[in-house]
Amino acid sequence: MNSIISKIKNLNLSSDTKVTMTYEGATDVFVHNETAIDTAIADTDVISTLAELITQHPKLNASTIYGESSDGILNHLRSEGYLEDYDRGQSYFTDFVAEVITENFYEQDFIDSSVRAYDHKRGECTLSTEVTTTVGSLLAEECVTLSAWTVSVPTENGTLTFN
Repeated sequence: MNSIISKIKNLNLSSDTKVTMTYEGATDVFVHNETAIDTAIADTDVISTLAELITQHPKLNASTIYGESSDGILNHLRSEGYLEDYDRGQSYFTDFVAEVITENFYEQDFIDSSVRAYDHKRGECTLSTEVTTTVGSLLAEECVTLSAWTVSVPTENGTLTFN
């Protein structure tokens, strides 16, 4: 069992306790030509990491803090028709979902972006995603690896964060 999951299990939290998972990536970009976000989409692994989490671990029912995906990001994509072109049974579902998120980046609220300019030409663009699940859903997914994610859970003594 994953060490983060083991630690959360040892906390004896109720199964409906909210778990927040955050992942981010940054890259150097040009800021003068308004391509910073597109460069970060291409150069970071944030979208593929999110796609892997939601497709390889559906029991997590990972949602965003925004209301439209409260039934899970994957269910939201399915109900909105974004997954209709996928041929069921193919082995590339994670890649397909990553491509859907990439192609519809500006229409979805799964990933946030921020750009910090170093000067008039160069800067850094950070993409981040924050998803939520419950302790019960997390413990039901026995094989999930969260080592790349920052995981936070509320306890009676404050929020506990695992990096």
